[in-house]
Amino acid sequence: MNNRPPYECPALDREQARDRSQGHRRLALGTLSLAIALAGCAGLPDQRLANEALKRGDTAVAEQNYRQLADLGYTEAQVGLADIQVESRDPAQLKQAEATYRAAADTSPRAQARLGRLLVAKPGASEAEHREAEGLLKKAFANGEGNTLIALAMLYLQFPQTFPNVNAQQQINQWHSAGYPEAGVAQVLLYRTQDTYDQHLDDVEKICKSALHSFDICYVELATVYQKRAQPEQQAALLKQLQTAYSHGTVGAQRLDSVARVLSDASLGQADAKTAQSMLEQIAPGYPASWVSLAQLLYDFPDLGDVKQMMEYLDNGRAADQPRAELLLGKLYYEGKWVTVDAKQAEAHFQKALGKEVAADYYLGQIYRRGYLGRVDSQKALDHLLKAARNGQNSADFAIAQLFSQGKGTKPDPLNAYVFSQLAKVQNTPLTNDLAQLLDTQLPPARRADAQRLLQQEQRLRGTLSRNPLDLQQVLQEGDREEKTL
Repeated sequence: MNNRPPYECPALDREQARDRSQGHRRLALGTLSLAIALAGCAGLPDQRLANEALKRGDTAVAEQNYRQLADLGYTEAQVGLADIQVESRDPAQLKQAEATYRAAADTSPRAQARLGRLLVAKPGASEAEHREAEGLLKKAFANGEGNTLIALAMLYLQFPQTFPNVNAQQQINQWHSAGYPEAGVAQVLLYRTQDTYDQHLDDVEKICKSALHSFDICYVELATVYQKRAQPEQQAALLKQLQTAYSHGTVGAQRLDSVARVLSDASLGQADAKTAQSMLEQIAPGYPASWVSLAQLLYDFPDLGDVKQMMEYLDNGRAADQPRAELLLGKLYYEGKWVTVDAKQAEAHFQKALGKEVAADYYLGQIYRRGYLGRVDSQKALDHLLKAARNGQNSADFAIAQLFSQGKGTKPDPLNAYVFSQLAKVQNTPLTNDLAQLLDTQLPPARRADAQRLLQQEQRLRGTLSRNPLDLQQVLQEGDREEKTL
């Protein structure tokens, strides 16, 4: 692959491009140069334009420009195309993106960082891949690539068994002492991962206030802090600052969407659904994911709209190939909320979200477990529920325990019922705790040793799987929106 930078029109920042190019990249001469000279700037692919389009969520324009440059052999444009594939969250496209990153990783620090982050977030990644991710992220960091330490911290926090000699807190302290700005955001990530976030709200606020201009993820963290503390004045000032940054192009639509979802999350405190709706309506025409966020908002707060508006939002999201739209539409038909219950329709929409939304497996498993299509299909139910559980859907363990204990469509299995009821206890609800206690009393003493062995086996397996506290896309794309034209 070719590492040459794309030609830029005179109006663009030549100095910046030259600084990034000196020493290892040169503008190609010959046929391409002659074509550029004859054609001028009109119609030429432009990586700066592609970067800006991707930043504002216009993947069509970004892909068009990246693809033209990629076809000419530019490595960084090929990496840009792979970034768009990652955003799709489609398993086949993620596989293609991984191959592209690997092919470019020898010469591109950007590809090294992307591949490292992809391996951190890759479901079912092996221990060897986790170690490879560590090496790639360290190499990218040494090569001057930013936004690598957060992913490295996530790697250490998620898979301590792979890195027994690494103390995540000590490592973050070292980064902080060395003056690396990412150390603060990594510290916030540690609080989230270790479930101590609420005990460190003051520290989160202090960290993110100082890091806000470098890491716009801090808008989400500060909004969360103010929501939890019920501080509407501070929240209003933060939102004003966010809107200013968005209007200046220093913050992308994705961040507004994330903050709007914090505002509408009643579990964080008093929800401000109307402000969230206003923010989402502002960005949805250019950032299709927000159509689904708007639909979810109506789902959670029915007073904000009606079924016609809900369907318009979902249609817009589905037209933009948003898997969350398929998942939510499936839920509407599954639950009979806003529309008439229709298990076949629900199944069809959940099928379209498979591989991209973990909850799709959970709901399909429930459809087959409960016999909503006319009969119980215990094997299909188990397949989907187990996949959902191993990908972090805690409620799936409770459903599996019910499947094995109730014996609908299958023979009761007290051993597996016990195992999954114990796993479901992480939810810590009266239902899960009562079922676990009941099944514990029903387990024959002679089978208790086997049950404990199977429980530990499943726990070890899950310890090797990627269970990210942050969204896959957020992990991979965090900070990339702010990259300069290459």
